[in-house]
Amino acid sequence: MKHSTLKIVSILLTALIIFGAVTVVSAQEEQTVTILYWQAVSILNPYLSGGTKDIDGSSLVLEPLANYNPDGILVPRLATDIPTLDNGGVSEDLRTITWNLRDDVVWSDGTPFTSADVVFTWEYCTNPDTGCASIQFFEGVESVEALDDFTVRITFDGPKPVPYGPFVTQQASILQQAQFANCVGAAAAECTEQNFAPIGTGPFMVEDFRPNDVVTYVRNPNYRDADEGKPFFDRVIFKGGGDAESAARAVLETGEADYAWNLQIAPEVLNAMEAAGNGEVIVAFATNVERLMLNQTNPDPDLPDDIRSIDPANNPHPFLTDPAVKRALSMAIDRNVIAGQLYGAGGRPACNIVNGPPANVSPNNDDCLVQDIEGANALLDEAGIIDTDGDGIREKDGVPLRILYQTSTNAVRQNTQALIKQWWSEIGVDTELRNIDAAVFFGGDPASPDTYQKFYADVEMFTSGTDGPDAETFLVRWLCGNDPSPENGWLGRNVPRHCNPEYDELFQQLTQTGDPAERSALTIQLNDLLIQDGTLIPLVHRGSVSARANSLEGVWINGWDSEMWNIADWTRAS
Repeated sequence: MKHSTLKIVSILLTALIIFGAVTVVSAQEEQTVTILYWQAVSILNPYLSGGTKDIDGSSLVLEPLANYNPDGILVPRLATDIPTLDNGGVSEDLRTITWNLRDDVVWSDGTPFTSADVVFTWEYCTNPDTGCASIQFFEGVESVEALDDFTVRITFDGPKPVPYGPFVTQQASILQQAQFANCVGAAAAECTEQNFAPIGTGPFMVEDFRPNDVVTYVRNPNYRDADEGKPFFDRVIFKGGGDAESAARAVLETGEADYAWNLQIAPEVLNAMEAAGNGEVIVAFATNVERLMLNQTNPDPDLPDDIRSIDPANNPHPFLTDPAVKRALSMAIDRNVIAGQLYGAGGRPACNIVNGPPANVSPNNDDCLVQDIEGANALLDEAGIIDTDGDGIREKDGVPLRILYQTSTNAVRQNTQALIKQWWSEIGVDTELRNIDAAVFFGGDPASPDTYQKFYADVEMFTSGTDGPDAETFLVRWLCGNDPSPENGWLGRNVPRHCNPEYDELFQQLTQTGDPAERSALTIQLNDLLIQDGTLIPLVHRGSVSARANSLEGVWINGWDSEMWNIADWTRAS
């Protein structure tokens, strides 16, 4: 009798436990996060698209060996640790890097993740017929070898002081060999099923994909951290379309969505939405800097095409090579007004061309944060660059300081131009403003006179930054001889035609230095040479602006990698 009663109680308790567990799971299954990318996802294979929205859409499923976190620090993802010189993962001659892979990872279909998948991904991307959008991550790679199931060695064709290109960041994530084996080369673009629903190791799997509209993801039951409850959402709705303003409103005002990306909206409009109290504007800063570039060659339209904006040594600009002029132009600008009024949360005044991570940021140029019209006028007076005919415009050696200042068509940029034109007028510089359709300005058509590479103007403005926390591939742009010209199809990267042998010598040291602290010191020196020369005038350190609902926790917005990089840690506030 006693035994029978205990048995019944046990059965009832078991039923309650099971029922309770089912109830918890059911509640958890109802947990959905809605993400708005107003540029809709078109494909979920990052190797076939360079678009941020496609790269971010794939990051819920596919993973690299390592990511950069929001502080610009490498953190392992499918690797056990980050190889370095100190731990022996990077060879002394800087030619090899050896990655140790996690042995507890399986693909979402339950099959093991191994080094064979890593080797395959390299073969996939480097096949010349694949059309790989991430080929730059494998530049200089001579071989990728599987030393065993969980060890991969990458060999470069020469010393590689920063070997963290291959398989690092979401743009170079790992594909499953079994799924993509027949998709190499010319077949890559035809593998619709694979490109729209890749099998991954990440926290989610693709349930449904409607290209250029919406992706629905569900929890990956084989995710390695599933025993910790990750991911904390069972379903993700990744919606595209609309515009930045409607996406922001859905998160900040109406509460219809949890996350909105890339909110290029007037600061006063965004601030008003945030005041509704439903969400928070968040910003990720990396290295993008809006800057002016001062042409070091003569862009005079009366010059023949084989001379115009070419050869700074023999065809120098009539006054923008003068240190006093360059310095005065920078001193006259109020960067705080530009950043605060035109960029809001998405911008802060910049005095450097390299703005992150902190170890690479120079402390030596902060005087630019204070506008000094009076000082700029005094500097030009002292240099003998004065207004001799009373028309309000200074002259250097008889040449009036008249500037053609061009940029792409964009409301914020046109407002920036207007402010700078006014400030320059206060130091005796006359400025003509020109804006060019972005598709033309950035298009690179060698037949067009309006591309930023041709630089048929005195001053031009746009934004770019480093590809990662290390600045080498960014600083290479300003080497002597790297100018756009007819000989290279106007594809040279040294747009202002800057040339300083001291800079070139320091850069050569950077390419041969593996120690992180030494690299940071050299980066600061190179930055300072560029800034103190005055050919580049930084204006605004630009961030990526997004928004999250107040109920969405765990978001750590990232300017160095995908904004979705830690979505497995996102939770809903109780």
